[in-house]
Parts: sequence; structure tokens; C-alpha cells
Amino acid sequence: TLGEKMRTDFERAYVTAHGNVAVMTFTHPDVMNAASAKLVAGATEALKFIERADSGFRAVVLTGEGKGCCSGANLSDRGSGSAMEPGESLQVIFHPFLRRLRDVKMPFITAVNGAAAGVGMSIALMGDLILASRSAYFLQAFARIGLVPDGGSTWLLPRLVGLARARELSLLAEKLPAETALEWGLINRVYDDGALLDAAIKMAQRLADGPTAALTLTRQLYGASPHNSFEEQIDLESKFQSLAGKSGDFWEGVQAFLQKRPAKFTGK
Repeated sequence: TLGEKMRTDFERAYVTAHGNVAVMTFTHPDVMNAASAKLVAGATEALKFIERADSGFRAVVLTGEGKGCCSGANLSDRGSGSAMEPGESLQVIFHPFLRRLRDVKMPFITAVNGAAAGVGMSIALMGDLILASRSAYFLQAFARIGLVPDGGSTWLLPRLVGLARARELSLLAEKLPAETALEWGLINRVYDDGALLDAAIKMAQRLADGPTAALTLTRQLYGASPHNSFEEQIDLESKFQSLAGKSGDFWEGVQAFLQKRPAKFTGK
């Protein structure tokens, strides 16, 4: 794969470095990377590693090992008497992780290499840019096991594909192929299966070479947009523009424009 230099392992997740791009991979392929407490804990530690000030990473790609990206919550311990009830597991395990993905301090791409089902679909949709392989699919699987949609899907889906399609996905619990997801505007691009990860790394490198401080502020603006009135949003844009305008990247961008040369952003 492009430029891979090292691998750092965590519990059921690992990080590979591709220059200043980090690829975080869920690694429990036997269950198509179903999200257990162990996997989420390992992925959280991986994110902390990626965001360390001395890591040098300026963009991150999230994907899964094997044939699935994330097949939803791991149900293997159901019926053992030791598992948390579903609502509790959301509060304790999944909601903190989703918030962590929302607040990543750099551009964030998801590379959906197979099934993205249940809460795994919500995780996949947290990317600033969502790329998928042709064999990938998205599935609101909750109705198949007698549960309601969770992981923020009832908030995300109406905003991404509209209320009618969101209801259809959740009530019928049918697989949504990647090509249809692209047509619906749920995701950004589709690639041949063997080309997905390299394409995601190339796109992440393009972002990593950009003004990543401003790009992080941009992802925060879009995260806040659904909650805000127009007046609140333009006030937030003004606040963030002042922050971006004080950055070295703004100065570099202006100088590069005036000198008719490519800008060399540092993210500072």
C-alpha cells in the first residue's frame, strides 16, 4: 500500500503511517469487525495516538480489515447474562466513541471496504469524506433484531438522504449497495475493491498537504450547522475566520497566490 512505514497495534485496531497520513484499521475480521467494547477501546486509544502532538499526522483514514468495515455491535455475548442492555451500551461504549470521531482534530476520511451495518453504518458516516468499494453496502439492521435505530442514525440519515429515504432504510432494513448510496448522496465516491484504500490514502494526503488547521475548523463548522440558525452560523463563521486568519497557513496562502506558486502549508 502507498508509502506504508510502520504499524502500531492496539486492541482490535491498528494504525499504519503513510507519511503524515494515518490509517486506522479495525481488526476483528472473524466477525466483520463488529464493534465490541474491546474494539471501541482499542480504536479510541488509536485515535489518541494519532492525535498526539508529536505524531506528525495531519489526516486520518478509517477502514476495516477483511471483507467488512464494521458489521454493527458485536452481539456474540448476548444471552450470557454479562452483557449490558442495549441502551446502556450506547451511553457507555458507543456515544463517547462517536463523539470522539466527530471531534477529531484533523481531516477524517472513512474507507468503507464492505459491510457497514447498524452502529457500524453510523461510524462509517462520521467521515468528512466517505469512500466505498463497489462491494460495500450500508444496512440499518436494527429492525431485523427488534431494536430501534441508534448511533445517531435518526439524526444523520434525514440530513444526508432526506426523511423518506431515512425511514425506508430503517423500517425495511434492506441493504443499500454502494452505487445506490452514491446516487442518493449518502457517500462521496465509489472505487473498485482493490483500489479503495490507495484512493483513500491519496485523498487524505491531499488534505494533509492543505491548511489542516483551517480544514479542521471547516469540519467543525459543518458539524455545528444543523443545530444553528442562520444568524448563529454566520457568527460562528466569523469567529472561526478570525482564528484561521491568524494562522501561518493564511499568510503562506496569500504569499503563494501573489507569487504564483503552490502553497506550502504546515497546519500551524
